[in-house]
Formats: sequence, C-alpha cells, structure tokens
Amino acid sequence: MSIDRLVLAFAGGMIIFSVLLALFHSFYWLWLTAFVGANLFQSAFTGFCPLAKVLKKMGISPGRAFE
Repeated sequence: MSIDRLVLAFAGGMIIFSVLLALFHSFYWLWLTAFVGANLFQSAFTGFCPLAKVLKKMGISPGRAFE
C-alpha cells in the first residue's frame, strides 16, 4: 500500500471516529473533523502532509501525490 492510500485511509478513519465521538460523547470532537479536513485541503495545494512525511521515513513507498 502506498503513502497516498494510507493517508487517505487514516484521514477517513479519523473523520468517522471523530463524528462518532461527537454523536456519543461531545460536540467538541467535531473540531478534530475540521482539523483533518483542513489538513487534507491544504495538502491538496501545497503537497505538504505531516503523516506522509512520517510514513516516508518509515520506509513506505510513496505514491504519485506525495513524492
């Protein structure tokens, strides 16, 4: 699995997790959803993604988006 797919899977999982926490625990967990969404949005334009940098240092092969 490439870095691209891992980043997307992680972001999707975090969004689902934070929405469930907002439904069952506290509305404030939606801030995590907003943070993940904002990070995805900025990485689309800048190409910088902190998780992609960590995964690259772990030796996972990059895809086309995070080279």
